[in-house]
This record gives sequence, C-alpha cells and structure tokens, in this order.
Amino acid sequence: MSDEAGAGAPINVLFLSEGNDARSLMAEAIMNREGRGRFVGYSAGPHPADAINAHAAALLTSVNYKIDTLKPKSWDLFRQPDAARMDFVFSLDETIPPEAGPRWPGEPLRALWAMPDPAAADGTPANLGLAYADVFRMINNRIELFLALPYASMDRHVLQERLNSIGDHPMAATHR
Repeated sequence: MSDEAGAGAPINVLFLSEGNDARSLMAEAIMNREGRGRFVGYSAGPHPADAINAHAAALLTSVNYKIDTLKPKSWDLFRQPDAARMDFVFSLDETIPPEAGPRWPGEPLRALWAMPDPAAADGTPANLGLAYADVFRMINNRIELFLALPYASMDRHVLQERLNSIGDHPMAATHR
C-alpha cells in the first residue's frame, strides 16, 4: 500500500484496458461495490473511447450498478501530480502487459488479468450478451479472490506472486 495511505485509508486499485469502455469500467464498478470503502476502484486506458460501451452499460444496469459516473478515461490522468496514488494496477487487456505503460506514482504492484474483449464477440444479440456476462463473471471472480487475500500481512514478493496467479485461477476462467 502506498506510504501516504494511513491506517484505515482506502486502497486504490486501477484497472486498465485499451479503450476503457467495457472490461475496466466493469471492474471499477465491481471493486467499488465489493470493496465497500476499503478499496477504491478506478479505470483507464491508453486510448479511451468516447463513451461506455452500450452492452457493458446494459449489463451493469441490469445487475443494479449505477453507471452515471462511469466514463472512459486516459491513463495519463493517473500520472498527474494531484492524482490518487495507486496501490495496485491490473491490466485486463493482454495488449497492456504489467511492465508496459506509464510509470505510476507510488510504484504500485501490477498484474496481468487478461481476458477476452467482449466487444470482439460477434453473432446474435444473445451471443453478445453472453460474452459480456462471461467477462463480468470473470472480473467479479478475480476481484473476489483479490479481496480475500491477507494483503496487509503478506510480503510484497509473495503478494506479487499471488496477484499474478489470480489471472490463471480456474474459478476466474471462462467456461469455454
């Protein structure tokens, strides 16, 4: 956790995807609900879209998430001097490996939790809905695994190994 975070201060988690319009926005919403004030979720991408993906918005709305504050953002916002310092940065996009991207203030732990881009799915509206629901489930499972970690008592190296393994955990994989 960042040196500036005091006891009881929320832990900041940044989720990355290329356009920051679906996967990472879903992760931001899930983290903010499931983290219940212990964690604050953020999302960004190197090439943010103009708006939240309509399918992602519909899915989040259908499971009672408020989407009015969710919008694609550039990862450059999180490198500004007044930006919140991240404790963890997770890439949900295999095109953004943990070592790529900007140098984040505070040297957060990074991990690759790559998953399919549901926007790349094709077919019927039902197939598209299933693709978004599957990715939502994978993100939710990975966040549950992350939240269950005894991170405060773990050595940084061991914690990094555990973060890396979450992306490969069978519970977080697709059903395909």
